[in-house]
Amino acid sequence: MFLFDLRWQDFIDIIIVAYLIYRVLTLLCGTRAMQLLRGLMVIGLIGVIAYVLELRSLTWIIGKILSAFIIVVPVLFQPELRHMLEELGKGHIWKMQNSDDVATTLAKEVTEAFMYFQTHRIGAICLFERDTSLKDVWNTAVMLDSAITKELLMTIFWPGTPLHDGAVVMDREKIVAAECYLPLTEETDISRWYGTRHRAALGVTEMSDCIALIVSEERGEIRTAARGHFSNPLSEEQLMKICVHYFSGEGTEMNIMKRIREEIVEQWSGDGNDAKKQQR
Repeated sequence: MFLFDLRWQDFIDIIIVAYLIYRVLTLLCGTRAMQLLRGLMVIGLIGVIAYVLELRSLTWIIGKILSAFIIVVPVLFQPELRHMLEELGKGHIWKMQNSDDVATTLAKEVTEAFMYFQTHRIGAICLFERDTSLKDVWNTAVMLDSAITKELLMTIFWPGTPLHDGAVVMDREKIVAAECYLPLTEETDISRWYGTRHRAALGVTEMSDCIALIVSEERGEIRTAARGHFSNPLSEEQLMKICVHYFSGEGTEMNIMKRIREEIVEQWSGDGNDAKKQQR
């Protein structure tokens, strides 16, 4: 009988609500909020089981906890809620992920530029912005909002140009800013072979979830940095795959680290094999 009461508007309503839930979960995926959400789901599941088994004391306690979370949740999720509102204001919440062709094209532009830097021993550092905003980094830099092209990247980092000393920040659509100056890592247990550029890459990835690409002008190596750790030197194929993964919109914390482990076969942890402790 219920099916006969459905209107065509109800199907549109269901699709819109499902899409909104999907986009919200996409924004939360890979952030601290997702872990908190999982914790709330576990508490809720325990409450349901307690209710079914008629465990009155436990049901009462869980009910009080969930009631308190109505006030606590906005406080705990404040950064994530602010981020979602910012994305809504920018219109990003309605945008789908880049198509495979667009992601491959953008990845190719970045990869070719960095391979050029490697061949000519030109130092460069590029940050891929993810869930954590890098506004504090590019707020005092030179704003570009330009298309991602290898020619522009090569022009920015060419020695002697006004913008070549700082870092470039880009998102999945454009180059946001150049000549960005980054905080240096406070880590002391790092090889002396790494200079200011690499220490800056570690510093910014310690304070955010961005991915940093670095080219060493001394050794001609291309490395990535994330969560305060370096990868092994990358080949062109490995760099291309990581860039495609990022630009396709699949660069969540779990997926990007899985891709890096697959392509580099490197554990991003602080153990004795850590790449940032190499060449000591």
